[in-house]
Amino acid sequence: MTDEERKYWLGFSAFPGIGPLRFKLLLKFFKSAELAWKADMKTLLDIGLGEKLTQKFDHFRKTFLLDDYISDIKKKDIRIVTIADKEYPFLLSQISDAPFLIYVRGDLTVLNDPPAGGQPRIGVVGTRKITGYGEEATRKITQGLVSAGVTIVSGMAYGVDAVAHKTAVDSGGKTIAVLGCGVDIIHPRANTTLYWQIVKKYGAVISEFPIGMYADVGLFPARNRIISGLSLGIVVTEGAEDSGALITARYAAEQGREVFAVPGPITSSLSKGPLNLLKQGAKLVTDAEDILEELKINPKSKILISKQIQNPNFQNLNREEKIILELLQNESLHFDEIVKKSGISASQLGSLLTMMEMKKIIKDSGGGVYGITSS
Repeated sequence: MTDEERKYWLGFSAFPGIGPLRFKLLLKFFKSAELAWKADMKTLLDIGLGEKLTQKFDHFRKTFLLDDYISDIKKKDIRIVTIADKEYPFLLSQISDAPFLIYVRGDLTVLNDPPAGGQPRIGVVGTRKITGYGEEATRKITQGLVSAGVTIVSGMAYGVDAVAHKTAVDSGGKTIAVLGCGVDIIHPRANTTLYWQIVKKYGAVISEFPIGMYADVGLFPARNRIISGLSLGIVVTEGAEDSGALITARYAAEQGREVFAVPGPITSSLSKGPLNLLKQGAKLVTDAEDILEELKINPKSKILISKQIQNPNFQNLNREEKIILELLQNESLHFDEIVKKSGISASQLGSLLTMMEMKKIIKDSGGGVYGITSS
């Protein structure tokens, strides 16, 4: 695609009246975005664009400063990926209303699909009003997926989304934040640090909406279809009956993707979303292995105990103990560092470390620093 043609793809992406399906029809008729952009009003009316929309578009193209818009995109170090580009995620391109253009800030390679150098992607979504249980469940699932080489996809909202992204970052993994606003707008502002961590090192933030567009509740369903479209499957960790995460799950089902749900306390209203999904046929999951097995994902870095460790007490360890042991194989770590890297809650970790000390698997070297016993 020439730079000139790409320019007009950008123009259409900035115009709110032309979505993926209309753009596809325009491209099919005119053979190029440039010809569609420059078409006379009569032709636009004749192909069924509609009088009101045609007038709105005509006013937009006459007043919109397209060159300035492109300059602003470059200044903000934002990349443009069209559905015609090789960098466009193949998985996303397969949905019926795939965005014809996405704005990307961060690492483009996280959009790659396996086996073309990319990692499998899983969406982790749920309520904004997260409980302690939901936070722990989200961290546990996300940490396990990241350990297996999975890229985490979510919407960078409060609650489950933020916990999923942050856990991926803290675990040294990759994550994609799909925004319901322009890619240059940080929403909510409380996620500013998380936003820049993702952009600078741990993945990318993406959006189909033009730069400068602020978040609006009406934009979130469109955002949700991209989260599911990018992902092999969606896991809902916690949410009420009317949670927006259920919209993402519905899109996933319609797109032929797997839907997973984490069961919660039946006394909690925030368990009703996942429970309803389970009644409708979603796969019940309690840890990342359930998801990996269902999707036949082979972990890139399995959590295994080194063969160098010969202590017989290391047999029959549970998953969390194996995670801790793996972290301590090459170095001793402070309690806070183990919490950060393992994704295990501080309260649970304290109990686990005590039990592992009693089994003579690890030892407290003092000052909250733990290491593997030499025996």
